[in-house]
Amino acid sequence: MNHKHSMGFTLIEMAIALLIMGLLLGGGLTVLTTQMDQQRVRDTRRALDEINQTLVGFAVANRFLPCPANPAVATATSGAGVARAFAAGGCTGGNSGVLPWATLGVSETDAWGNRYTYRVTPGFADNTTVFTLGSVGNINVRVTSGGATLATAVPAAIVSHGKNGRGAYNSAGTQVPVSADADEIENSSVEAVTGEFVTRDHIGTYDDIVGWVSPNILFNRMVQAGRLPL
Repeated sequence: MNHKHSMGFTLIEMAIALLIMGLLLGGGLTVLTTQMDQQRVRDTRRALDEINQTLVGFAVANRFLPCPANPAVATATSGAGVARAFAAGGCTGGNSGVLPWATLGVSETDAWGNRYTYRVTPGFADNTTVFTLGSVGNINVRVTSGGATLATAVPAAIVSHGKNGRGAYNSAGTQVPVSADADEIENSSVEAVTGEFVTRDHIGTYDDIVGWVSPNILFNRMVQAGRLPL
């Protein structure tokens, strides 16, 4: 009798122990997932900084910024990641698309495997009538859709669409459905034609990471390199 009771008590203890282990494991996985997400954000921010520096370096070398690449071209297909041509006052196919990673020699995708949305001011992408110290960008970066302006007269903007990837193009050249979040809509390659971008804290459904080429830094680097004034 005592032997059965002892075994029964042991089984109960084992069940409780397994339950506790399950809870701990579940909590551990949640923590691990959160840490991985945070690491991807950090990696993407670093990548955007490198892309920014590469764009400025491209401008110093060529006296213009590259046009976007065609977002619908799949990886390893002819023309994938190659900057479109500039003609008739704008980039062929539009001034918005994806970052021309092959032209720049940078990574194609962010930490979540999606391409970066990229928009350039036409006057800065003109490889015939190159930009000057008086050139003004037509891109604005705001703190929320229709809200206060954080940066204005921006020559170019780059967007990672974050973990949810909403609005981004993937390596197959397919666009992830655009978010219903008003701020993320501003950053999607569909709405990027307006030249309005939003950067803010990752709250709710917003998880985009936005970078842009500062006109002041660009002009300063061009002057230091002797590329401006013309």
